Amino acid sequence: MSGLDGLRTVAVAMVLVYHVEPDLLPGGSVAVDVFFTISGFVITRLLLAEYARTGGIELRSFYRRRWLRLVPALLAVCAACVVLSLTTSLWAFENAWAAAVLAATFVVNIVRAGASGAYSDVTGPLAHTWSLSVEEQFYLLWPLALLFLLRRCRARTVLWCTAALCVAPVLWRFALWNPDAAHRIYNGTDTRADQLLAGALVAVVLARLRAGDPRLEQLRRWAGRLAWPALGLLLLTAWQVPVTGDSGVWTATWYTVGLLMVATVSATLVTGLELRPDARLSRALSLAPLAWVGRNLSYGIYLWHYPVVRLLASLGVTDGRLSTTIVLTTVMALLSYALIEMPFLRQGRRLRQSAARA
Repeated sequence: MSGLDGLRTVAVAMVLVYHVEPDLLPGGSVAVDVFFTISGFVITRLLLAEYARTGGIELRSFYRRRWLRLVPALLAVCAACVVLSLTTSLWAFENAWAAAVLAATFVVNIVRAGASGAYSDVTGPLAHTWSLSVEEQFYLLWPLALLFLLRRCRARTVLWCTAALCVAPVLWRFALWNPDAAHRIYNGTDTRADQLLAGALVAVVLARLRAGDPRLEQLRRWAGRLAWPALGLLLLTAWQVPVTGDSGVWTATWYTVGLLMVATVSATLVTGLELRPDARLSRALSLAPLAWVGRNLSYGIYLWHYPVVRLLASLGVTDGRLSTTIVLTTVMALLSYALIEMPFLRQGRRLRQSAARA
């Protein structure tokens, strides 16, 4: 899905700029919302395809694939931060071992959610892995829930249950909201689940609509028309809206219904890219460099960019900080891809081939 891969590149670039020069993209964190929706869509599509093909979902195999794809590269970043903590006096990596433990066990979001005031520095150079914790917790729970629904319910009921699950976090956010609950809402898996489930809902809808169904053709037409406006809204939000700022009524709106609205816009964009690969936007995002970076380097870029930002800050680098961050992060992502991610992915493919032969 080259269009989605290109969208990943755009999203990770927004996150990087946001963490280096927040004044340029005060709402750049909205890219994380896009990542959540893409992840929910892709994972659910894979699970539904396996269920349609085999009549079940091999959960052990699913979790093993997720581990091979995500954890080795994450552990390498954790190890690098610990080494810098033990061998240097850089303030940004003090006690990085604690941050490494939290990141490796995917509980950074829980620690951050418990902060009522300023974030504690206990998560230090790995604070950005809160989003990975949310995704991993979703990956742990959603396949179980989806498998239960697929085995017990008709296709239409699965669709409506998924839609209802998308709405539930909004109601929960309204129940939780007060200014002191901002960290709780922003970092909680239960309070961000609608953004992942919005992508899952798109996958369920597309799985239900067969080729030739007039509803599919209508969805394809409207998704194609709305894809550009959806991307424009997301970019405008990143450029102009201080998502994580304290702006009174606006903040309350964002932390309650706003997150679902972003998920809806992201799901619209994902649907357009999936159903209209021939459209101009899909072709633009499918350009080989964009698609290759999104497919192979976006995860490594996300993992390494924040430790690099902290490293440069510790060294007092101010001139050319953005360009230096881009270069160093890209180099580390390339090394991660070649030396860590690809070997483990090849191992995963060998295991799947062995299982298939058996």
